Amino acid sequence: MLQFIARLVLRIICWIELALFTGLLYLLSWLPAALLRPYYFQAFRFWCRSFVRALGVDLRLHQKNIHPVPDQYILIANHPSALEDVGIPALFPVHSLAKIEVRDWWLVGRISAAADSLYVERESRDSRQEVSSRIVEELGRGKNIALYPEGGCKGRRIFESFRHGAFDISLRTGIPILPVFLHYESQEDFEWQPPYTLLHKIRHMMTTRNNRANYYLYDAIYPERFSDRESFNYHVHDLYLQWQARYLD
Repeated sequence: MLQFIARLVLRIICWIELALFTGLLYLLSWLPAALLRPYYFQAFRFWCRSFVRALGVDLRLHQKNIHPVPDQYILIANHPSALEDVGIPALFPVHSLAKIEVRDWWLVGRISAAADSLYVERESRDSRQEVSSRIVEELGRGKNIALYPEGGCKGRRIFESFRHGAFDISLRTGIPILPVFLHYESQEDFEWQPPYTLLHKIRHMMTTRNNRANYYLYDAIYPERFSDRESFNYHVHDLYLQWQARYLD
C-alpha cells in the first residue's frame, strides 16, 4: 500500500512539474527567435524528459554501437508510437522532422516550433522537396536532424519500405546516418494506429502493463560506402529487419 501511495505521489509531482514547465516554455515561445536560440532548445529537451517521466515510461538507451557517435549526424528510427516525438529528443540533441499537423497542436505545437522543429506535409511532393532543402540548410548550421524514414506511424513492425529522403540528404552532405531501433515491450499499448487519437495513446501509455521502452543505438553508417540512395536505403532497411527479428520476432 505504501509503495502504491509513493508511486502515486511521484506521478502527481511529475505532472505538476510538466504542467509548470509547459506553461513556462509556452510563454517563452512568444519571444523573438533571436532571444530564444541561446537556451530554448536545451529547455525543450528537458521538457521532453519531463514529459516521459510524467507518462511513467521507463525509457532505456542501449548503446549497441562499437564506435563513438559522430559529432554530427542524421538520426533515423522506426516510428510505431507517439512517444518517440519526445523520447528521441529526450535522449539525443536533435531537431526533429514531424508531420505538419503537429505545428497546430495545442501548446505542444508552439513549443516544438520554437525549438526549431521541422515540419512536412507527408503527401505533398513539393513539401517534401522544400523540407529536404531546409534540412540541408540546418545541417550546414551544424545541427543534428531526426526523422522517420517509414514516413509516419506504420505499426509495430517495420514498414515494407523506407523513403529515400534521409539517404539522399546524407549522400549530398556527407553526413552519416545514425540508426536507432525502437522496441516497446508492451507493443499494443504504445502502438499508434487508427482509430486511436493522441489522447487515447497518452492514456494507454500511462496505464500500460509494461512501461519499458528500449531505444537501441547502433553505429553510424557513412554515405561514402554507397553509390546511390537506393542501395543506401535498402542496406539500412535490411538492418532494421534484422533488428526486428532479434528483438520482436
